Amino acid sequence: MTTSLIGTRPPLRDALGLLKDREQVAERLLESSAKHSFDPDTELDWDAPLEEGKWFWPPELISLYDTPMWHRMSEEQRMDLARHEICALLSLGIWLEVILMQLLLRHVYDKSLLSSHVRYALTEIADECRHSKMFARLIDKAGVPEYRVKPTHHNLGRILKTMSTTPSSFACTLLGEEILDWMQRLTFPDERIQTLARGASRIHVVEEARHVRYAREELRRQMATAPRWERELTRITCGEAARAFSISFVNPQVYTNVGLDRREAVAQVRASGHRREVMQTGAKRLTEFLDDVGILRGVGRRMWRSSGLLA
Repeated sequence: MTTSLIGTRPPLRDALGLLKDREQVAERLLESSAKHSFDPDTELDWDAPLEEGKWFWPPELISLYDTPMWHRMSEEQRMDLARHEICALLSLGIWLEVILMQLLLRHVYDKSLLSSHVRYALTEIADECRHSKMFARLIDKAGVPEYRVKPTHHNLGRILKTMSTTPSSFACTLLGEEILDWMQRLTFPDERIQTLARGASRIHVVEEARHVRYAREELRRQMATAPRWERELTRITCGEAARAFSISFVNPQVYTNVGLDRREAVAQVRASGHRREVMQTGAKRLTEFLDDVGILRGVGRRMWRSSGLLA
């Protein structure tokens, strides 16, 4: 007997092809989590002294690299700036991960609590808790103060985590994860870098690969099924998040704290072709993906261009 196809739904597709089954994706990510998860408290040697003459961050990733001010700085001052910049970035990372954890909880609130999709979201939240604690501990070890985001962005984050729709949630999640991930992939193999900083980068890269996969698959699904108004809102929300993120990526207070003229430093970073190339290269894989799933369109694309993250 021939099976009737009447009433069956065609499989979901987007510009990238067939969307994978949500449960199968989650099950594979859960298997990977069971094999490749780390406890930074025991995995890293927090009692070891910091190494003399080693950087906390690759110099090529420092905001002032190859500017006139950089060429006037001593090697010691450059290394001190690297220490402050990475710790400011880790402070930003903690802020973003706190937002992400709340977005994930809101995402699963109405879904089956017995599903693999929800179980993986809870697993990711546990990962992010460990990452935030690891970042805080590394900042403390470096002897650098906590760098908070601007009050305006702090309150925008409060709105995002309280009101964001699901597509916006995952688009903003990827924005917070993928650029830092690209930079950390350059950091953990680099023997110029402090062993502790390399170890923290390695842990974050391994575990964030799963988080990026989960967010990408869910964002594709949401953009393929969301109503038009929600897709448009996602484009605008993501564009505004890109602008806020690009401003927050380096806290200007780091320049003051290492004895530099803050206003001159900010001006030179804005004029730096090298810095622009670093940020656009770090965002390239993400912007190509967002373009493919229909987010970089209209006003959203213009906002991304104004952020400096999109060429």
